[in-house]
Amino acid sequence: MITWMQRHKKWLVITIWISTIAFVGAGFVGWGSYSYGSKSGVVATIGDREIKFEELNQEYSSLYNQYSQLFGSSFNQEIAKQLRLEDIALSQLLQKRLIMAYGEDLGLKSTEEEVVKEILKYEDFKVDGKFSKEQYIKVLAQNRISPAQFELSLRDAALFQKIQALFTMNVSPDSLKNIGKLLFVEDDIEYKILSLNDISVKIDEEKAKEFFEKNKTKYNSQRAYELDIKKLDVKSGTSSEDEIKKYFDRFKSDYKFEDGKLKTFEEARAEVIENLDESNSKKEALTLYLELKKGEIKFDSSKTFSENKLPFLAENIDNVTSLKDGEIGKPFLDNGSFYIVKMIKNIAPKPLSFEEAKTNIYKDALNEERYKLLKEKANKELATFKGKVYKNINKESVKTFKDLNENEAQELLSALFITTTKESFVELEDKIVLYRVLDSKFKELSSADLDLVKPEVESLIENEILVNLLKKLELKYEIRTYMQNKE
Repeated sequence: MITWMQRHKKWLVITIWISTIAFVGAGFVGWGSYSYGSKSGVVATIGDREIKFEELNQEYSSLYNQYSQLFGSSFNQEIAKQLRLEDIALSQLLQKRLIMAYGEDLGLKSTEEEVVKEILKYEDFKVDGKFSKEQYIKVLAQNRISPAQFELSLRDAALFQKIQALFTMNVSPDSLKNIGKLLFVEDDIEYKILSLNDISVKIDEEKAKEFFEKNKTKYNSQRAYELDIKKLDVKSGTSSEDEIKKYFDRFKSDYKFEDGKLKTFEEARAEVIENLDESNSKKEALTLYLELKKGEIKFDSSKTFSENKLPFLAENIDNVTSLKDGEIGKPFLDNGSFYIVKMIKNIAPKPLSFEEAKTNIYKDALNEERYKLLKEKANKELATFKGKVYKNINKESVKTFKDLNENEAQELLSALFITTTKESFVELEDKIVLYRVLDSKFKELSSADLDLVKPEVESLIENEILVNLLKKLELKYEIRTYMQNKE
């Protein structure tokens, strides 16, 4: 996945940058790769306007969660690091602040009424269909953001929308039709798949060692963590009937059916007891945490885990791996037990020897040699290959290619509609696709086609204007950053 994301990084940034504020239900993700030189917590300035570390961390968290939604569980901190997501977050924040500085200098501003109007749109802040201040504060706290920070982000978003409205374009019908024809061009093509599985080759030890010498920086041990662990199982059935009823009365707005209807005490009883048991056990866990910090009691066990073998749920792993050497983390709930963890040592990856990495080296060297031969075969067959013929292929024909997955089909289509040659090929992870354009034609556009293409054309024009504006603003406002890479 990382290769595909690196190729499409620019597209991903644009897609995510245009997105609206959507934090409710998403976890908060921070990073530790950077420190900042300003004592006041300022990571950058644009003219006399400051950007605080908290804003940048929030931007990173939002960006991380949006990438996670795009790519699911296969996206993680390691891939975020390879993509330099920290740098992308800072770049996006600087771009937003540049445009807002421009808007402020034009005299544009957002009002309290606009902020209130936006807050009232969020269903997560409502109880029984009405806005609840208590619920509002609770939801924000769960997402590690204060009301002041959230309202500032809404104020900024409102200002940004006003600035964006300045560049809203109305494309004439004739221009729309002409541009639309370019977007709806259709090709008849012939294509053939060359698979890596069809290439047979052997790698001897000499070639494997030669490959290792060129690529030895890729072969490192996994990061490991030496931990002290204290475990406390959640105790059940420790609360009286009166305590259960009082707990329900205090948090009754949390107990709802899927349709939003509140549950009665009896309907919520089992859930209330479970939550109360966890609450009581958490208090006991916090007492143990304080005793451990004072050295009054000992941990249950000491173990070392490689990064992919940590015995905790995914949402708790960051709580552990972010600890500094010697630091004791606060209790967290994991599969019916509270855990208190002390980081004894964060063990950095170390270079592996040829013998230690031998299996992976042979596999990688073999794949590289096979792909080299596959590419030679592609060049040899390109002019004369015979393959499948598909007619009327357009940018939306992803489902047409049954022997390619959606990402592969999208790469083929992207190459097909920017190619300047009649014949070419697309290099995919484990295959190469040869293609030949047999015929190209402009589709007759219907009213529905024009309605579909209009927002895309206007968006392309607006984005081009914004890109050029940013170039001008970078010259107008002095930009200083205070980020320092710790690695």
